[in-house]
Amino acid sequence: MNLINKLLNVYYLRVIALLLSCTGLFLASWIVVPPPVIAVLPLAVGAAEVSPWLIGLNAIATLIALKLLSNRGSYVVLGISIVALVISTLPLVQFSGANQEAAISMKVGLGETYLTQISQAKMRPDPFVLIDAFRGIPTQEIRKTTGIQVASPDGVQLTMNAYRPMEPGKNPTIIMIYGGAWVTGSPSANENFSQYMAARGYTVMAIDYRHAPQYKFPTQIADIKTALEFIQQHANEYDIDINRIALMGRSAGGHLAKLTGFQSQVLPIRAIVSYYSPVELTLGYEDPPSPDPLDIQAILRSFLGGTPQELPGLYRQASPYEYVKPGLPPTLLIYGKRDHVVQSKYGRALYEKLNKNGNTTVFIEVPWAEHAFDAVFNGVGNQLALYYTERFLAWALR
Repeated sequence: MNLINKLLNVYYLRVIALLLSCTGLFLASWIVVPPPVIAVLPLAVGAAEVSPWLIGLNAIATLIALKLLSNRGSYVVLGISIVALVISTLPLVQFSGANQEAAISMKVGLGETYLTQISQAKMRPDPFVLIDAFRGIPTQEIRKTTGIQVASPDGVQLTMNAYRPMEPGKNPTIIMIYGGAWVTGSPSANENFSQYMAARGYTVMAIDYRHAPQYKFPTQIADIKTALEFIQQHANEYDIDINRIALMGRSAGGHLAKLTGFQSQVLPIRAIVSYYSPVELTLGYEDPPSPDPLDIQAILRSFLGGTPQELPGLYRQASPYEYVKPGLPPTLLIYGKRDHVVQSKYGRALYEKLNKNGNTTVFIEVPWAEHAFDAVFNGVGNQLALYYTERFLAWALR
């Protein structure tokens, strides 16, 4: 009877080890495997960001497999677990180098002594906090007002959300423009970031715009102008320092933030922050990523109404790259090197053109990151991006 129980225990351990190791390898593989279709894009986005969790999972599978080494077949399970564990460590292995490059880029762009100029700012102390990867980034109480009525062009209700510190007063302000391939999204997108920055002393105004394909470019720019005019008129009501304003967006929102910030005549824009956003739309159409899980060409046709051959002028008009000139606001560009939606090479090209025109700009590339990596707010890549975004905004809006 004891022998039977022992054999059953070993059998169940082997099943558990096999399940853990296969699950761990499947999840970890998306750290290095590009997403071929949209259905697995969330796995490719999230795997690297939750890699500390995957390390724990695969370490447990490896320990169980080691315990079973005297049993036939356990070497296969051990091999799978070790491979999964090694892949899981890649983001953390690359973190130090990525952080050093980001720190250098910040000093090159903002000056060697920029940190001394923001020494009193309330910011995260480290670019990566391991415990935050498990428990989440701590939040604090703020004031939040949602569904603020702004305008209703063509019967479409445009709203905005306001996120403010608990203490009243004029605050440096971030105007947030959401992404979503220009076809979807709302001011409540990436709310963790908006709430976090409000707790750090900023007013965050998350604005709205009409969506393609029903409303094609440049409708979105007109709606953003309407939102900026509303913000200007209601600055006192929402604790906005009208002279310390940054535009920020992700993906399609970053594209609109750059277009607006490079041309804005409504408000004095002090800074632009753009995460993984399109730069030169003709090149983006002609040279899409491979694989291309979202079908970039279809997205651009939906947004603009045709191909670059059919609408060359409109593609140029919708490309932030075309508006680079001297005297633009300081700009922070953050891209994932593994992005299969907006390739980081376009962000680097914009960075180089901004530099050549004498503008203050910072380019940060996250080696392991996919598009929308910051959707995992406490993830490895977002912790790095958040650390330098805080410092850039503190410097630009000081």
